[in-house]
Amino acid sequence: MVEALKKNSAWKGRRGPVVLVIMDGVGYGKYKEGDAVADSKMYNLEAIKAKSPHTRLKAHGTAVGLPSDEDMGNSEVGHNAIGCGRVFSQGAALVSKSIESGAMFQGKTWREVIGNVKTSGGALHFIGLFSDGNVHSHIDHLKAMIIKAKEEGVKKVRIHVLFDGRDVGETSALEYVDPFETFLKSLNNASFDARIASGGGRMWITMDRYGADWAMVERGWKTHVLGMGRQFSSAREAVETYRKEIPGIIDQDLKEFVITENGKPVGTIEDGDSVIYFNFRGDRALEMTAAFEQDDFDKFNRIRRPKVVYAGMMEYDGDMHVPKRYLVSPPAIDRTMGEYLAASGVRTLAISETQKYGHVTYFFNGNRTGKFSEELEDYIEITSDVLPFEQRPWMKCAEITDAVLEAIESGKYNFIRLNYPNGDMVGHTGNYEAVVCSMEAMDLQLGRLAKAVEKAGGIMVISADHGNSDDMFEHDKKTGAVIYKEDGQPKAKTSHSLNPVPCIIYDPEHKGEYTYKPGEGVLKTGLGISSLAATCIQLLGFIPPEDYDPSVLAM
Repeated sequence: MVEALKKNSAWKGRRGPVVLVIMDGVGYGKYKEGDAVADSKMYNLEAIKAKSPHTRLKAHGTAVGLPSDEDMGNSEVGHNAIGCGRVFSQGAALVSKSIESGAMFQGKTWREVIGNVKTSGGALHFIGLFSDGNVHSHIDHLKAMIIKAKEEGVKKVRIHVLFDGRDVGETSALEYVDPFETFLKSLNNASFDARIASGGGRMWITMDRYGADWAMVERGWKTHVLGMGRQFSSAREAVETYRKEIPGIIDQDLKEFVITENGKPVGTIEDGDSVIYFNFRGDRALEMTAAFEQDDFDKFNRIRRPKVVYAGMMEYDGDMHVPKRYLVSPPAIDRTMGEYLAASGVRTLAISETQKYGHVTYFFNGNRTGKFSEELEDYIEITSDVLPFEQRPWMKCAEITDAVLEAIESGKYNFIRLNYPNGDMVGHTGNYEAVVCSMEAMDLQLGRLAKAVEKAGGIMVISADHGNSDDMFEHDKKTGAVIYKEDGQPKAKTSHSLNPVPCIIYDPEHKGEYTYKPGEGVLKTGLGISSLAATCIQLLGFIPPEDYDPSVLAM
C-alpha cells in the first residue's frame, strides 16, 4: 500500500478532469517518405499543438527498460513506463541476463522441464515467435535453450514456429528459417534430434490476445499439439508454397503447416513431453497457456490435452500466477500512478477497445490485474471488430470518444486515460492507405475531445507509447533511401519505429502554475514517456513521488 500524494499548494485547480490520450503507435517520423502520420490531414492535432506547449519524448530502448537504444519500444513496456513513472528493466533484458549468467538453467522450472523429458523419454517442445524482433521474443534465447538442453542430455527437441512479419520485415521468414535449419543440423547427431515441427503466421494461429479471436488459438492447438493441418516436408516449403498460392501474403498471415515424415507429423505433443512457450511478453501468450493449464477450459474443444510439464518464459500474469511454471521472473513494478491516485481519492476512468484495453489497465498498473479501488476506478472495454484492421482502419475510436465525452460531461472523474489503437494496429498491416485513414479518423475524435475538455475546463495530455505509423516504408540503414520491391512499390514496414513521440499539454484555463507559451516547445526536453506519470500527477494538483522520473512541466 502507498500513502496518499501530498497536495501542491501552488496549484490553482481546474474545473474539469485531466484526460491522458495515448495515441498508440504515433510518433514523429525520421523520413519524409513513409511517414503516414505527417502525410495525414491531422487538422485537429495540429491546431491543438499550435496553441499548446509541447515536446518530444523517447519511447524506445533504454528509455523504456529495453537492452539498448537499437530496440524498438512496444505497447506493453510503453504503458508500464507511462503508468509507473519510472524505468524498469523489461522482458528482453531480464531473459538475456538470466541466460548469460546461467541463472535460468539453475532454476527450479528449467530443472523440472528437463528432468521430465529425461525421465519419460519424451520430447522438449518450444512454441513462440520466431524472430529477433525482441518485442515478444528473441531467436537467440531459443537457440541458447536448445544448446543447453542438448548439453543436459535431452534427446528430442521440436520447435513450433510463429512467423513474425510485424516486428521484423514483413516477408523475412526464410531469413530466419534457413540459418536456423543450419543451426539445428550442426547440433543433430545419433543421440540428439531437433527439428521444426509446425508453424504459421502470428496473426493466423496461436498468438491472439484479450480473447479477441479464440479461433486463432484453436488453430494453433490443432497445429502444434495434434499435428492437424496442411502437411509439408519443411518450413521452407510451407512458406514458399503459401507465397505462390496467395500473392502478396505477408509472414504474419501465413497459414498453418505441419512438418511430416513418411506421412506422419514429426512433432505432435504427447503425454510425458515438456513445453516451453518462449515468448517473454505476456499478452499473446496467455490464451495458449490457458489451453495447456486450465482443467475447466471451454473456449474450444481441445480434443485431447496431453499431460505435459508446461512453462512460460516469464510469468505472464502476476496476480493470477499464470503460468504455474516460468523460467524468468518479470520486473517487480510497484507504486504505480494508479495506486497513488486511488490512495489519494482520485476518481479514475480507464478506457480503450479490446485490442488495447489490457494496456490502459493491466500494463498501466504495472502488470497487475484488477483495480486498486472498486469505489474510485471504472474500466470500460469497447469490443473490437474481429477482422483485418485494414478493413476497418477507424477501429473503435469514435465509440471510445463517445464514452469519454459522456464521462467528461458527467463530472464524475478527476482523471481519464484512454488509448486509441489505430496507429499501432493498422500500422502493423503495412497498408499505407489504411493507416492514413486511421490517422484522420482518430484526428476527428481528438477534435471532439478538445471541445469537451475546453467546455469542462479540464486539461488534455496527448502522447503515445511508441512509434509505428510514422515509419511505414523500409529504408536503407546507411543511405536512408526507400527500399522498393520488384513491382516498383515501396517495401512496407510493419514494425514499430525508433522515433520519439509527442507530448502536448492542452490547458485552456491555464492559471500560470507552469511555463506556458502556446506554439512553442517550452516543455522540458530529453525525457522519456515515463515522465508522463509525474506530469499528470502535477496537473491533478499533487506532488509526484520523489523517485518518479521528472515531469515535462517547468513549475
